[in-house]
Amino acid sequence: MGSVGGERLLAQMSYVGEPPADAVLLNANENPLGPCPEALEAMAGMLKRGGRYLFGEVGRLGRTFAEMEGLRPDQVQPYAGSSDPLHRTVLAFCGPGRAFVKGEPGYEAGEMAAARAKAKALKVPLTKDNEHDVDAMLAAAGAEAGVFYLCNPNNPTGTLTKRAAIERLVEKRPAGSVVLIDEAYIHFSDAPACLDLATQAKDVIVLRTFSKIYGMAGLRAGLAISQPETLDRLRYFGAGFLPTTGMAGATASLQAKHVAVERKKYVAEVRAGVFEWMRQKGYSFVPSVSNKFMVDVKRPGREAISAMAAQKVMVGRVWPSWPQHVRVTVGTREEMEKFKAAFERVMG
Repeated sequence: MGSVGGERLLAQMSYVGEPPADAVLLNANENPLGPCPEALEAMAGMLKRGGRYLFGEVGRLGRTFAEMEGLRPDQVQPYAGSSDPLHRTVLAFCGPGRAFVKGEPGYEAGEMAAARAKAKALKVPLTKDNEHDVDAMLAAAGAEAGVFYLCNPNNPTGTLTKRAAIERLVEKRPAGSVVLIDEAYIHFSDAPACLDLATQAKDVIVLRTFSKIYGMAGLRAGLAISQPETLDRLRYFGAGFLPTTGMAGATASLQAKHVAVERKKYVAEVRAGVFEWMRQKGYSFVPSVSNKFMVDVKRPGREAISAMAAQKVMVGRVWPSWPQHVRVTVGTREEMEKFKAAFERVMG
């Protein structure tokens, strides 16, 4: 995929215009609950110190996560969100003759980085159960693989790939390639994490973000977990200055251990209620274990997105491989009631 393809992807992923102030925003997998009180307090305390770089906050976040997960601090590197290390990984390990391999439909950001690296982007359809087809990914890449990207739970489908399949991908990947496991949505599910795979092998990287369950999408905090020598490969693609507000908020979020548990329960309850309603109405959707799902609108998805926007309910996006499916974020109970009313009118 060339740079033109990357620019088209970027345009599709970006907001167009400003939504109405009273619109329901279910289009970007954001968490409407926002940062927890502990994070808000920690970030507010950073504002008056905003004239300093405060590099120690970066180390504090890394050490806090490492201690909680039983890792070494040098196996954890904080970033401003997880998209940053995702792009760095592709730039570090892909290029001419070193392809970027992903499931389809899947999160597109890595494709843009691959275009800049002049690397092929190989998109392999998910299985009939909407898991990553790791055997097909391995076959498609052959010896040309640079990065195998696997988001678990997947974005946009919200479906899981079994741990055994991920382990098989790690075991059988060609020499010199890297397996990049994006766990942005892991907290919403019961899936086993893959941190152990990342810390046992230098060719596995796991990404985490505070944008989703911790409600810090605009505040930018994330982590890359791997062996130190692998993390070193990523450092050359940026200066490494990070927002002290995001770092402090992320540390406080981790220390407030109740937050992830409570929000997982809340999202699961809201999601189950929406799914039950959709089943009763006869709508076709992909069962998800995450904070978003794909619904079949039985027509070009962009038409449905526009019709929903006219109802002041913003949903989206559409993936070319699933042109009649639209991704919907799970919002608050009140927001999903507005979604149901608008969706019934649009589909009626």
